[in-house]
Amino acid sequence: MQGDADSGSARPHVSDQGRFLLPLAAVVLTFLCYLPALSNGFIDWDDSPLLLRNPHYRGLGPDQLRWMFTSRLMGHWMPLNWISFGLDHAVWGMTPFGYHLTNLLLHATNAAVVYALASKLLLLSLPERLTSDRMRVRVGALVAALTFSLHPLRVESVAWVTERRDVLSGLFFLLAIWAYLKYCEARASADGGGRWPYWAAVVLCGLALMSKVMAVSLPVILLLLDVYPLRRLGDGPRGWLGPAARAVLVEKLPFVALCAGASALALWAQLAGGSPVPLEALPWSGRLAILGYQLAFYLGKTLVPTNLAILYELRLPLALETWRIALSVATVAAVTACALALRRRVPAALIAWAAYVVILLPPSGIVQSGYQIAADRYSYLACLGWSMLAGAGVAALGRAAALPALLVIATLGGLTWTQAKIWHDNETVWRRAVDVDPRSGIARANLGAALSAHGRTEEAMAELREAIRLRPGYPDAHLSLGLMLAQGGDPAGAVPHFSEALRLWPRFAEAHNNLGAALAVQGRRDEALSHFREALRLNPDYAEARNNLGLALAQDGKLREAAEQFARAVALNPEWIDARRNLEQAQRLLGR
Repeated sequence: MQGDADSGSARPHVSDQGRFLLPLAAVVLTFLCYLPALSNGFIDWDDSPLLLRNPHYRGLGPDQLRWMFTSRLMGHWMPLNWISFGLDHAVWGMTPFGYHLTNLLLHATNAAVVYALASKLLLLSLPERLTSDRMRVRVGALVAALTFSLHPLRVESVAWVTERRDVLSGLFFLLAIWAYLKYCEARASADGGGRWPYWAAVVLCGLALMSKVMAVSLPVILLLLDVYPLRRLGDGPRGWLGPAARAVLVEKLPFVALCAGASALALWAQLAGGSPVPLEALPWSGRLAILGYQLAFYLGKTLVPTNLAILYELRLPLALETWRIALSVATVAAVTACALALRRRVPAALIAWAAYVVILLPPSGIVQSGYQIAADRYSYLACLGWSMLAGAGVAALGRAAALPALLVIATLGGLTWTQAKIWHDNETVWRRAVDVDPRSGIARANLGAALSAHGRTEEAMAELREAIRLRPGYPDAHLSLGLMLAQGGDPAGAVPHFSEALRLWPRFAEAHNNLGAALAVQGRRDEALSHFREALRLNPDYAEARNNLGLALAQDGKLREAAEQFARAVALNPEWIDARRNLEQAQRLLGR
């Protein structure tokens, strides 16, 4: 007989009859509710620098693979994510449909894996009088899968191509938990079972981390499952100090080692990307306040999933949001107290709450990066516990819960269909963000840029000027306004805005390039050359800056150097007709 470390509640398996019907239903319903995402395009916010202007992932040769495993682009280390994008490009080129299809297929697969996980967890946690009714378990697992996959909070991770990392990492994360449960099930059997599921879980953990480092929470999640419903640590905290508990802890060492390595790589990438907010700008008290806000925010949006947007802007100092943060912290304290009070009657509630907090810690305000105080994508795995509780509730209540569950799932599906449409293009996604938060200067700046791209100059100019009024320290707003002025024939008027963008962010390659272009038009060629070269120092793969540098060199009579820059621009973007034409003209003048 196994000791506590190897014991677990042995329960009967759901029979094979109809085994695949309900998970298949979860996959199909998920796919149908996200269909609008397949007609969406790319979004300039991250899709542009990561995919549209990045040639390095386009292929799966040695050079591309080397780049994928060493890239720190935009502060991320995610080699498996890049490999998946490389496969997309091999099949679809730059057609957004294919990239969205991959995201959706991964998410629909995750719905099936959640069904499988829920089936195991319900068998382990529900009373035997309920688990003997196989249909209860199946329906409960289906409810868990659908409340996870059809919730509108998942839309950002599915409909935004950049967030492939959520659904891909999520797949490996969920499969790792499933393999771990399989291992514990085998250990609880009469012969002790084999260890292959354990090592499968370790490998899957590594794959999850190579997709998105947010999976560092996995060892703690496994430990929480050891507490309940697996009960591998004994009864109560006293049992956690015994030899059986120590054996369970030792099992986590390979997971911890992988997570430590991935965390170091993530920090290395973030420091290169310049994305972490320094302590001087946001002290520890503020970071803890943001964590409290986020915990309440995602819980609230889980219950009432309305007014969702691509950006919930972080405004500093946090004193501006005192009442919201105070209310959030009070909510978190109340939920924690309730979970602790119910720990004996409903232990699953405390485990779900603990898992929620643990999964949200890595992307929380503790290591703040970016302009957001919260983001829908961070809830992708964190809210899984709530779906499991919903499934358990339906399984426990039986037919009495059937109609309410059906109404909830139908409502979630309808909201998800609508939310997926919002991600159609830059204008729709940013107009929604402005509607949700009219005080967001960042949302208005991006809406202005989207309107400008469609030639709606007056509307765009109004949005950009309002963006600068609301958030004068946002460099992209000054860049976009400068671009509009330059394209409208006023390069002299554009120069102050490009200069201000560089004052706010000296490493802004696009601002250097566009300032150089505005100066070149005014005949200030030496200054222009300096800015083009600085743009390329910051981003050697910046095709537009290489083309502009080539033009400036050609005007200086340096045709050989100009031709070299045009050739490199064409290599970076083979479909760019202007750069190719410039190269051909330079080569003709050189007599090649």
